[in-house]
Amino acid sequence: MSLEKTDWEVIVIGGGPAGATTARYIAEGGKEVLVVDRRDPIGSPLQCGELVPTNDEMRRLCPNVPDVDDLLQTPSHAISRQTTEMYIVPPSGKPLRYPFEGYMLNRVAHDEALVELAIEKGASFLTDARVATVEGNNVHLKDGRVLTAKIIVGAGGHNDPVRKAYWDETCLKIPIKFVLMDGEFGDAVELHFGSMAPGGYAWMFPKGQGANIGLGVQKKFCKEKNLNQLTDDFVSRYNGDVTFTGAGSLPMSGTIRTFVKGNYVLVGDAAGMVLPSNGAGITIAMVGGRIAGQVIVEHLNDGTPLSEYEIRWKKQMGKVMKNSKRAFKLGSYLLRMPDWFINMVFNRFTKPFVWRSITCRNLFFLF
Repeated sequence: MSLEKTDWEVIVIGGGPAGATTARYIAEGGKEVLVVDRRDPIGSPLQCGELVPTNDEMRRLCPNVPDVDDLLQTPSHAISRQTTEMYIVPPSGKPLRYPFEGYMLNRVAHDEALVELAIEKGASFLTDARVATVEGNNVHLKDGRVLTAKIIVGAGGHNDPVRKAYWDETCLKIPIKFVLMDGEFGDAVELHFGSMAPGGYAWMFPKGQGANIGLGVQKKFCKEKNLNQLTDDFVSRYNGDVTFTGAGSLPMSGTIRTFVKGNYVLVGDAAGMVLPSNGAGITIAMVGGRIAGQVIVEHLNDGTPLSEYEIRWKKQMGKVMKNSKRAFKLGSYLLRMPDWFINMVFNRFTKPFVWRSITCRNLFFLF
C-alpha cells in the first residue's frame, strides 16, 4: 500500500514492541493501519537491558495472559543467549540464586522482527517521520504532511505526543545508563541492589559474546554521585572492552489510570506498562499491544467500546501490576537504607520473599 496515502483507519505513533504488536493485530483483523516512527531503522539505537522471559517463564509469571506462543514469536536470530538462573546480589556480593528461564535479546533484531511480522499481516510503516502535534483525527508531521485516522494510538514511550497532549498524569521516570562489553560473563543474569544504584538496581546480562551492563537510579536518592559516576563505578567491576554506550529512562510508577480518551489509545511505556519492581517492559508492552489491537478491530467492526481494552488488561495483567507496584513501594524504602542493612535483609530466610517481590507475586503467600 502506498505511503502517499494519508487517510487511515488507525495510525500508531511509535513502532517499538508495543506499537508494532498493536499494528500486527489491527492488520490481522483486516483494518488499514499505519505506524509512524521517527527512527530508521526501527530498533536503533539500543535503549534497554534486553532481557525477556522465555514463553514458559512468561506463563508462570503472568498466568492470566492467554496464547503466549501466539503473542511472543521470538526468532532464533534475535536471541543472543538463553539463561536458566538469576542472581539477586546485595552489596556484600553474596548472591541469592534462583531458577529463571530467560532470553538475552539482540534487541535491534528483535524489534525488526516485530516490524516484519506486522508487515506480513498487512500493516504499513512510515519511518524517519517525526510527529509535531495530534489534533482531533489529524496527525501533523514536522515536514508539513497531515495524516488522518479514526483511531490514533500513542506508542511512542513516556514522551509520546498523544500522552503529552491529552494526559496530565505524571509518573516517576528512572534514568538508566548501560554499556555493551566484550568478554565472557557466564550464563546467570545478575541484578544488584544497594548504594551502587540508589533507589533502583544495577544489572549484568550475559550475551552470546559479551554482556549488557548498566543501572537505573532514583535521582532523589543520589546524594554523592550522579548517574554517570555510578555507572562507571559499576561497569569497572567487570573486565572487557566497552563497544557501545547507551542511555534512556523508564516510567516506574506502573500503569496510568486510563488508557483511552475519545479516539486516542495509549500502549506500552506511554501507558506505564513497565513492571516497577523489575523494570520489565518489552513483553508487558506486547501484552498491552495485542489487547489494544484486538479491541480496536472490534470497535471498528461492531462498536465495542474502546474502554474494553482497559477491562481486558486488568483481567490479564491487573494482579501482576498491583503486586509489582506494592513491591516497588516497599523496595523504595528498603533501598534507601545503608548497605549493611540491605545485606542483613537479603538472606536465606527472606529469599522467598525477595523472589516474590522481583517476580510480582503476593509477598505474603509463601511457596
